[in-house]
Formats: sequence, structure tokens, C-alpha cells
Amino acid sequence: MRETLRIVDPADPRIEPFRAVRDRDVRGRDGFIGEGSVVLDQLARSTRFRTRALLILENRLEGLSERLAAFGSDVPIYVAGAEVFDAIAGFPVHRGVLAYGEPAPDPEEDWDRRLETIRDEAGVVVVACGLSNHDNMGALFRNADAFGAGAILLDERACDPLYRKAIRVSVGSVLTVPFRRMGAPDAIQTRLAKLGFECLFFSPGGAKALHGLRDTKPRALFLGTEGDGLDAALLARGETLRIAMAPGLDSLNVATSAAIALHHFFSLRQKPV
Repeated sequence: MRETLRIVDPADPRIEPFRAVRDRDVRGRDGFIGEGSVVLDQLARSTRFRTRALLILENRLEGLSERLAAFGSDVPIYVAGAEVFDAIAGFPVHRGVLAYGEPAPDPEEDWDRRLETIRDEAGVVVVACGLSNHDNMGALFRNADAFGAGAILLDERACDPLYRKAIRVSVGSVLTVPFRRMGAPDAIQTRLAKLGFECLFFSPGGAKALHGLRDTKPRALFLGTEGDGLDAALLARGETLRIAMAPGLDSLNVATSAAIALHHFFSLRQKPV
């Protein structure tokens, strides 16, 4: 069992990053907070983020011993009873597991190589334009992880995937699926097109049906904000795509749309058994 540090005072300065979690999500913080044991697994194997500290409810400690062993000795493990734990976080944390981390350096030139590799493998990237709902953002990452998307690119208006709720909904996939914020959607489209990606813009009124695409090639799937979808000027820049559905509804939730599209292209890349 790794050595742990017991916390008996919620005001202990050592656990400052974990204090008033809910309020600080709104105001922002250095680094990010992840919740739950599954997120621990993702964080331990992530090469894109560094774990700075863990806060564990004392009655969860024994059951997490194997997971905690995956973290180096430079990561302090703080342990607290339920009353102190909840006083630190500012609300009852039923999972009893909090992790504090921060992004590792991610140079721009690495992203050029990353996108070229995805292209050479005829892979798929997702471009999230203006997504404002953290549940949808988390679900988008979980779907991207499940169906092998190479990366998620964010425009300048999309919400932060490192928001605590987005990480939780993604079941930690935010910590392992590569992502980067890359400016305006038209600039992202120009960059990806120059790299050789076919840019597809999803819209209920899209000119082509998703199920009609049966070939494999590098593709970028542009998904718009909840409600309004993609901007008309952006839709005019390239191929628009629709998902077939029964009459009566005009659109799907953005994370659901992503799941359907990603599964379609994932299936095309699978070899027959």
C-alpha cells in the first residue's frame, strides 16, 4: 500500500486544489479535477496529463490499493474521513475519489504530425463547433474513444472538456483522447482540407445521407452547437451530411449524432471476421 497523508482539518493548505470544487468549476482554476475510480485509471495511463495529487475517502482506500499503486511516489495521496472530505469539496462526494491534474506540454508541431498520422491511417477527427453543454462534451469524448476517433478539435467557442462534469460524463476519455482548441471553424476546415481530410458538415438538411458513404478515407466530422447547429456560411464551404431518421423530428442530440456517425465510419474500417 502506498504511503498516505491523513487530513483532519478541511483548512489544511496541502489540499487547496480540492477546496470548493463546485464553485471553482464556475470561476476556473489552475489544472482540473477528476472524480471516480474509473477516471483514476484513465489519468494513470494518460501521457497528456500529469497527476498532481489525489484525495481519497478513507473507507475507499483499501479497495483502491491496486489503482493507487499506478501513480508515482511524487503524487501525494491525501486521505480524509467523510465529514472532512465533504467539507473540503463543498458538497457530498459520493464516489469518494478526487484527482487533481494538469496538462503536460503539448507543442504545436506535435499536432501537425499527429494529424498527418491520422490522415495516413485514413482515420477520423471530430470538430466540435460551439458546443456549450458539458454533458454533451463529455459524451462526445466517450463516443470518440469508443469508436476510434483520432482526435477532437475544438473551435474558440466550445466549452472546456476539462470541466469536472465533462470529465465525469466522458468516464475519463477526456484524459486519453487527444484534443486541441484551434480557433474559428473556417480556419480549422482550411487547415484540415490542406492536410488531405475530407471535411463533412453535419446538418438535418445535409445534401448526402451518412449511410451512403461506404469508402474509407481521412475525414473530419464537423458538429454544431446544440440547437442552432453549424453556421450557414460554414455549411456552404463543403459537403453537408445528414443522418436518416423517422419523420417527425428535425434533429438529434449532438452527442448522439456523433455516436452514429463515428460508429458508421468505425464499421467501415473493420476487417470482416
